[in-house]
Amino acid sequence: MKSRITRLVSGGLTRRRFLQYSSLAVGSSVLAACTSGSQNAGAPPPTADGIKVGVLYSTTGTIAIVEKSLQDATFLAVEQINQGTGPWSGKKGIAGKNIDMVVVNPDSNWDLYNQMSKRLIDEDKVVCVLGCYTSASRKSVLPVFEEKDKLLYYPVYYEGNECSSNVFYTGAAPNQQITDSIPYCIKNFGPKGFFIGSDYIYPKESNRIAKAELEKGGGQVVGDEYAALGTTEFITIINKIKQAQPDFILSNLVGDSIPAFYKQLKDAGINASDVPIMAFPTTEEEIQAMGPEFAEGHYSSFNYFQSVDTPENKAFVEQFKAKFGGDRVTNGVMEAAYFQTFFMAQAMEKLAAEGKEFTTANIREATRGQVFKAPQGTVKIDPENYHTFLYSRIGKWNAEGQAEIVFSTQAAVKPIPWSQALYKGRICVHKTPDDRTDPTVETNKELPVEFLKI
Repeated sequence: MKSRITRLVSGGLTRRRFLQYSSLAVGSSVLAACTSGSQNAGAPPPTADGIKVGVLYSTTGTIAIVEKSLQDATFLAVEQINQGTGPWSGKKGIAGKNIDMVVVNPDSNWDLYNQMSKRLIDEDKVVCVLGCYTSASRKSVLPVFEEKDKLLYYPVYYEGNECSSNVFYTGAAPNQQITDSIPYCIKNFGPKGFFIGSDYIYPKESNRIAKAELEKGGGQVVGDEYAALGTTEFITIINKIKQAQPDFILSNLVGDSIPAFYKQLKDAGINASDVPIMAFPTTEEEIQAMGPEFAEGHYSSFNYFQSVDTPENKAFVEQFKAKFGGDRVTNGVMEAAYFQTFFMAQAMEKLAAEGKEFTTANIREATRGQVFKAPQGTVKIDPENYHTFLYSRIGKWNAEGQAEIVFSTQAAVKPIPWSQALYKGRICVHKTPDDRTDPTVETNKELPVEFLKI
């Protein structure tokens, strides 16, 4: 073990930088056995000639409550690809080669995301990266991927209004999460919404979109409050909620703030039957952390819930629990982290069959239009805008911490990266092959809702 760590440190890293990164590992659990971190537990071992892929998720800090689950889902997918199990049954690796993961832990620190993305590209020579959770972390690394022309597979719902040639977006665009949830709130709860979020770009931009959707539907925002990331004290905001008397709360809190807010809201006497929460970031992971009694009767808008009834999801849940423990839950962002790994692998498999190198340009073109039977249902990378056709769903949380699905589209919805409530008719169209020019197109037309047809 000592010699393996020495090799990692001697590759251009000083001891100080090594300790700063705190959780650098290639493939298997190098640091898990040597520190208390154990964030690499479950990672497949490296091989002599494997395909190096970066894995960039925080397993410590305020966002670790959910980001660790994305890393675990990625580990499961890579293991299945390398061993030829799960959805990769009948195959093994990519043309006989394993995917070797270079795993880092940015510690919920946006600056470290930037530094580590540079290190993964410049020093570890990864062919692409799977990772990031918050929009703050994505915005931190985006200039790196664009400057160096490398690819990031990003698995998280986000505020949209972005369309980069260097990112494949496998989480929800605004029209796959916000557009349906706001009309649902108006119809079922009432027109007055109190908005709350963590104080960074995603919550603020998502709430700006939701406000436009609410006002378009004849509703009204009666409060708009933000708390510093990691905040666990919400009494002042809860008092404002009481004074405003909203019909519902729209929550874009993230990380450790979610359990704290739900608990304090109930302790203050505000129950779901009185003022329900419609949340975007709240998943099974945070509900398990807080206890389902605090979330029961509240709602989340997501593309996937553990309760989705498909054969693929049944297998996914069973396989995840078998690897990481029967007490674990699956959630929407980790499901995207899981299936995006197969998008990447399918693109690599296509290139290998064609005898092409794993260059950024080749992987980018091979990823366009990839289709996969994900746990949520069949999904597809939109070949024009690099976002993903996804289902839109709303779940009501029950006493077991699971979602009773109260709304679902019958097929995956075509992604529209730009909020049509704010930017009517604006779309993204990447040229083929992608020359990395601005893909923004102004149509100034109403865009119809389109569903995936295979």
